[in-house]
Amino acid sequence: MCASSRKLFWLIVALLAALASVVGLNAALNPAQKHMSGQACPSCHLPGNEVNKENAHLLVAPQEKLCAEACHTNSVQISHPSGIHPALAVPSAYPLDWKGDMTCSTCHNVHGNTPGLMRGSARGRNLCLSCHDRGFFDKMADQGMSMISSGHMSSATAKIDLSGLDVDPFTVQCMGCHGDYTDKLGTTIDSKQVLRHADKSVSHPIGQRYSASFMKGRYRPESSVNQKLFLPDGRLSCVSCHQGYTKEHGKLRMSNRGSALCFECHDI
Repeated sequence: MCASSRKLFWLIVALLAALASVVGLNAALNPAQKHMSGQACPSCHLPGNEVNKENAHLLVAPQEKLCAEACHTNSVQISHPSGIHPALAVPSAYPLDWKGDMTCSTCHNVHGNTPGLMRGSARGRNLCLSCHDRGFFDKMADQGMSMISSGHMSSATAKIDLSGLDVDPFTVQCMGCHGDYTDKLGTTIDSKQVLRHADKSVSHPIGQRYSASFMKGRYRPESSVNQKLFLPDGRLSCVSCHQGYTKEHGKLRMSNRGSALCFECHDI
C-alpha cells in the first residue's frame, strides 16, 4: 500500500471512529422513548406533577379505564381479566395495586420501553404458569392453547387467510382455530358472510357494522345494547357474543335463556 493510500485508509478509520462516538453519545443522551413519556402526569396521577414513588399509585381512575380511554380499548375488553382481586397467589415480580387487585401494570411496565412492555422474561405458557397451575389449562378442551399465546386477542396468531371477507381481527383469530378442519372444529364463514357453527346450532351474519343493520329497522339502538356485549369498532364479531379468556372458553357473554341474548340486538 503506498503512502497516500495508507493516509487515506487511516483518515477513513478516524472518521468512522468519530461517527461511532457521536452515535453512541446520541444514544446515551436520547434513550429509547418510554411508553407514555409524552403524556402529562396529571392525566393519570392524582398528585399531578408532584408524583413520586410513594404516591404514584393514586390514580384519577382505574388503570383499565385509563388505558382504554388512551389507546387500548379493544385490548382491555378482549384480554385476560384485569381490575380483579386474584384468587391465586401472584409472584412479587408481578405487582398488584394498593387494593391487592390485578391490573394492567401487573404484567406490563406502563412506563417502560421494552417490547410489549412486559415484566420479567417469561412468555406464553410459562408466563401463564407463573400464577396458574397446569391443571387449570388441562381442564380446558384445547388445554389452554386458545389463551396462552397472548394475554390479548389480535389477528397475530391467525392460521388461515380471510382476506376475501370483511371481518374484524378478533374473528380472524377465532377462525384460525375454529375454522381448522384438521381439528374437526369446522366452523365456516360462507361467501355471504354467514358464520355457520360446527355444531349446526347457529348460523348468523358476521362482520357487519351494527349501525348499517340498525338503519334497516328492527334493531335496537347501539347505545341500548347490553354493555356485556362487545362490538369492536361497531361491528359484529365472534367476541360480540363469546368470551375468550374464561375457564369455559367460548362461554356466552350473557344468558340466552328465552332468547335474551338475541333480543339485546333484535327488536322484532
